[in-house]
Amino acid sequence: MSFFSRVREDLAVARLRDPAARSKVEVLLGYSGLHALWMHHLTHAMWQREGLRLPARLLSQLTRFATGVEIHPGAVIGRRVFIDHGMGVVIGETARVGNDVLIYHGVTLGGIGPIAGPRHPSIGDNVLLGAGAKLLGPITIGEGSAVGANAVVLIDAPPHSLVVGVPATVRPRTPSA
Repeated sequence: MSFFSRVREDLAVARLRDPAARSKVEVLLGYSGLHALWMHHLTHAMWQREGLRLPARLLSQLTRFATGVEIHPGAVIGRRVFIDHGMGVVIGETARVGNDVLIYHGVTLGGIGPIAGPRHPSIGDNVLLGAGAKLLGPITIGEGSAVGANAVVLIDAPPHSLVVGVPATVRPRTPSA
């Protein structure tokens, strides 16, 4: 997919997901979550090339400074992901985010210590991550799930789950949830 095709797709997703988005120009110029994702695509490509990891990391830190969204260049992010009001979002190095994921402000996809291998969450397709949610460790959130605002998630959730509380508990997600 070309860069411009991806930009058009992301603009359409932002307008679909955010009822406050009035125009493509407004989204293009004023949505820091999209700016962070676009820069992540660049830094991730750099991260995968020999000798470019340090520049990728430094550029990701400049992006964090400019947008308030920190995405490690090693993280794998799917298509049509939308970060709404992105300030304070942190996505760790081994995190994996599926397609069509909606992430609100203050979400952390973080690690729990210096363990070998994947140490950050894997998020399935069509997942909603509520404001302030903290997902920690090498856990998996199944497709179609929703994580409630300020939940602290330390366990896996099967597909179509509702994950809420501190510490979070998992229950089936009904169509209205």
